[in-house]
Amino acid sequence: MAASNYPIPALSLRWLYVDFNSYFASVEQQMRPALRGQPVAVVPVETDSTCAIAASYEAKAFGVKTGTPIYDARRLCPGLICVLAQHERYVEFHHRLIEEIERHIPVTAVCSIDEVACRLMDNEISVERSTEIAQSIKSGIAKTIGPYMRCSIGIAPNRYLAKVGTELQKPDGLVVLRAEDLPQRLFILKLRDLPGVGANIERRIRTAGITDLPSLFALNPHKMRKVWGSVWGEKLWYLLRGMELPEEVTVRRSVGHSHVLAPELREPAQAKDVARRLTLKAASRLRRMEYYASAMSFSARLENDLRVHAEDRCYRAQDNKTFLDLLNGLWTQALKQSPGVRIRKVSVTLSDLVAATNLQADLFANRPDADLAARGKSENLSRAMDKINHRFGRDSVLIGMTPSQGHAFSGSKIAFTRIPDVEEFLE
Repeated sequence: MAASNYPIPALSLRWLYVDFNSYFASVEQQMRPALRGQPVAVVPVETDSTCAIAASYEAKAFGVKTGTPIYDARRLCPGLICVLAQHERYVEFHHRLIEEIERHIPVTAVCSIDEVACRLMDNEISVERSTEIAQSIKSGIAKTIGPYMRCSIGIAPNRYLAKVGTELQKPDGLVVLRAEDLPQRLFILKLRDLPGVGANIERRIRTAGITDLPSLFALNPHKMRKVWGSVWGEKLWYLLRGMELPEEVTVRRSVGHSHVLAPELREPAQAKDVARRLTLKAASRLRRMEYYASAMSFSARLENDLRVHAEDRCYRAQDNKTFLDLLNGLWTQALKQSPGVRIRKVSVTLSDLVAATNLQADLFANRPDADLAARGKSENLSRAMDKINHRFGRDSVLIGMTPSQGHAFSGSKIAFTRIPDVEEFLE
């Protein structure tokens, strides 16, 4: 039967959302049987001054969660096992999980390293069929990847509510939110359980006298917009009632990297090496994505909690030398604000991006602010470096530092909203 022959009720189930539980910690427990059943915290660096970037459910039972300082986590959970993050393995598992899910239903959107959304077809929108798909995803993952890769699945009329559904039952949950279940089924949630409601928004909501979900649902769209201080509040009014809104198209605006420094790398000289390595990595990503950048910014968080920042512009570039030269000036400009202080975190960002396919021809053969012939040679050299590093391994060749220096801090990291490509671990 053709899909168009299936009846489509108003606010029918349209989305299935998969949220992998305690993802980084679960990957570690799946890979290392000795960690199973143990309280585990995944950390970015091996020091008690850092924070947990993930915690197993055994650790969560003691109050350890993402963002908990490790010195506090050890106090809450004396038996806590801290493991150093293996970001390349998390990306590997991510792609394996996507492949397995797509054996059961096409993935419409990869929302983060541990979340995907799947749009249900007309013949999949019944409670029975959508639940069957969800169960097949769970059993398929357990069989092909491992039983510790548990996930919570939400099924609902729109993508937002399907994500909310994953919050209603963790770990290993399966929740169907039908139109007739709304809004009462959501009333057990806290305000912070709603996606997009962080600490600042929660304060705004509570200042308006709203303390729970029932009082939030009592507002009209205009009031929701006023409370949020943006159109998102009004959109949320419709989303919470199961209505679908057009998805916003995002445009890449920048490429950047940051790194929290281990104590032995916090002296300015060592910290600058890290900033240089991050710059090389960002430039390599720029070339692989076929973009050029016309602006660069550098920022650092110092041990005295001061944040310093500097930015500059250049004629569009994607080669290593241009951005390393810019970094030298930005470093001097930023650090003169607090000279000699040890540095806790460094960040570099390349922005004002334009795709190589969209470049406009130059009106003048020679520009006063850029030696285009030298720039071309530098770009060719940079691409040759990329090929060497991809063939022989990351940091086989660098500029201004030895490979052994680079290996101390050059591995890729995962932001939950950005999944690195596999190639990025070679840059």
